[in-house]
Amino acid sequence: MNSSSDGALQITILSKEAKQIASAILDKMGNETKHCPTEFKNLDIVVASNNPEDVNKDNVEVLLADPNLAAKVIPYCHNLKWCQSTWAGNAPLFRLDKTDYQLTGLKGVFGELMREYVFAYLLQFARNIPAFSNNQSKQPPVWQAESRQPLNGLTLGIMGLGNIGQALIPVAHAFGMKVIGMSRSASKVEGTEAMYPTSQLSAFAKRADHVVNLMPDTEQTKNLLSDNFFQHLKPHSIFINAGRGSAVDERALLDALNNNKLHHAVLDVFRQEPLPPEHAFWHHPKVSITAHTAAESQPEDVAQVFLNNAQRFNNGLPLLYKLDFAKGY
Repeated sequence: MNSSSDGALQITILSKEAKQIASAILDKMGNETKHCPTEFKNLDIVVASNNPEDVNKDNVEVLLADPNLAAKVIPYCHNLKWCQSTWAGNAPLFRLDKTDYQLTGLKGVFGELMREYVFAYLLQFARNIPAFSNNQSKQPPVWQAESRQPLNGLTLGIMGLGNIGQALIPVAHAFGMKVIGMSRSASKVEGTEAMYPTSQLSAFAKRADHVVNLMPDTEQTKNLLSDNFFQHLKPHSIFINAGRGSAVDERALLDALNNNKLHHAVLDVFRQEPLPPEHAFWHHPKVSITAHTAAESQPEDVAQVFLNNAQRFNNGLPLLYKLDFAKGY
C-alpha cells in the first residue's frame, strides 16, 4: 500500500498484521465523527508490510510497528522521530542503543482481555471444574460432589500495577477478594490493601492466596520469581504468569510444584517461545499453558491509539503512553 501527497504525515507500518492495521486506520479516518477528528485527515500510509526489507529506512520518520520487527530496522532509521508500538511489552526496543526518538506503547486496550483470562482460570479452580471434568471422563462416569475454595475472602496479589494490573482490581472486589500489589515504586494504588516493593517479595508471597504476574521485562525483574518466592506461596495458591517469561526461574517453579508448595501454575509467557515440545511444563499435571495469547492487541485498537497520538504528533503536543528508555517501560 503506497501513497504520498505534499504535507501529509507519512507513516510506515511494520507488523504481522500490517494490512489489517492499515485497513482499520483508513476505516476510522473515513468515519470522522466517531473515530477521527475532522481536522486530522492528512495522513499517508507509505508502507504496510510484515517484512523489514520492505522498509525504506532513510525515509522513515513515523513508524507503527511490532517491537520485534521494529528492532530490525530502527538502528538504521536515522530520521526516525516517533515509533508507536503495537504491543504492551517492548523489550526488543529497550535492548537497542538507539534512543533518540519518541517511543509510545499500546495501553488502555488490554485490561478487559486480561480480566477475562485471569478470572477464567481463578474461577475454574475456585469451583474445582477440573475435578468435575475428570469425573465425567471416567468409565463409568462418577457422580459426586467435589471440594471447592470460593474466591470470597481470599487475597489476590498482583505484580505490576500498570493499566492492565489495575483493571483486575474491581473484578477481584466483585468476587469479595482483597487485593495487594507489588511494583517498583510500591506507591499506593487505589483498591489495594497494601503495596510491596520487590525487596519484600517473600512477605508479598506469604500474604497472597493467588498471584498474577504482569511485570514488564526489565533487568530488575529477570529471575525475580525464584525459590525465595515460590517457597513462600500457600499450598492452595494459583500462580498466573501473563507478564514476561524472563521473570520466572523455571527450575524453581517446577520444584515448588513437585513439592506441593503451590496448587497450580497458569503460564502464558515463557523464556523461549514457542515453548519447546520437550519442555517439562507441557506434560506437568499442575501446569496449564496458553500460547502468549492472554491479551492480544487487535488491529482496531492499534489503529485508534495510533490515530489519537498521530493527531497530537501533528500538532506538536505531548504523546500519550510515552515509554521511558531508562526504566524499560
